[in-house]
Amino acid sequence: MAWTARKTKLLGFIICYYLSLANIGWAQSDYVDIYIRDDVYMNYTALLSGRSPLEVDNFGGQFVRRDVIDMVLLHQALLLGGFNKPFRYRPGNVNFRDSNLLDQGKQLLSFDTYWYEEAQLKAHKLFVSDPVIRKGEFFAGIYYAKDNKRMERIQTLFDLQQLTAVSSSRWPVDWYTLSRLPLKELVDEPNWSSQAQIVNKQWADFMLIPLMPVLGNDFQLANINLVSHPKWVVLLDSSRHFVVSKLHPDGERAFDALQKGLKKLRKQGRIQDAYRQAGLLPDLTKYKQLNVLEDKE
Repeated sequence: MAWTARKTKLLGFIICYYLSLANIGWAQSDYVDIYIRDDVYMNYTALLSGRSPLEVDNFGGQFVRRDVIDMVLLHQALLLGGFNKPFRYRPGNVNFRDSNLLDQGKQLLSFDTYWYEEAQLKAHKLFVSDPVIRKGEFFAGIYYAKDNKRMERIQTLFDLQQLTAVSSSRWPVDWYTLSRLPLKELVDEPNWSSQAQIVNKQWADFMLIPLMPVLGNDFQLANINLVSHPKWVVLLDSSRHFVVSKLHPDGERAFDALQKGLKKLRKQGRIQDAYRQAGLLPDLTKYKQLNVLEDKE
């Protein structure tokens, strides 16, 4: 009898153990791990200030930048489309776009939108959403050192023949756009902060950065102080899209919800309002497109 009792207790312990493992598994499936750059996450949480993403309708504040707007709009679209599974954020100072987590199905989606050309390269592994910023809408400011007089004198596209720019060949749309300009030289530098330092020191004359109207379209970081040209902007002639991993267990359901939500946001005019408030869709009655001649060749 004693042996039978011990056997019964052991069997009960084994059953309880495996049930606890199952409960852990179920609990883990109640949320989605999201890896994200810590600076984006900090700005996102500051913008929300405890609110639901659906409550955010003002994108003109100091915490707003393109990737933060992307993050809010993606959340809004998912919620409006019926995907309510909570995210557990894992911030870090790593560029998770370079980690292949999406390709491997270990990351559900990217809060940072992709250019169409980038997304199509991985279309066999990623669902690609409808355009968030449509082709022909995305303009960048021309940023240069505050005391660079050469930049102030730009009157036509061909005044660029004596000027240099810096970008990265890893960014296909930016690189292609600048390559088509009649520049004296285009410097290839993969690190964004290094690009800003190069322009600040006038080792290159300018770089492309989205306008920041809430900051007076100035960019300041540590000892770097860049200003945008008051007249000219450059069209980056492609569209931007959200991507969702096809290999993630929640991928298909999240993508269906995303598409439904984006249609609602588009119909309400909230997508354009958000990017316009933040300066990505500038007022073209105040600016002129510098590379317009290139598009007419």
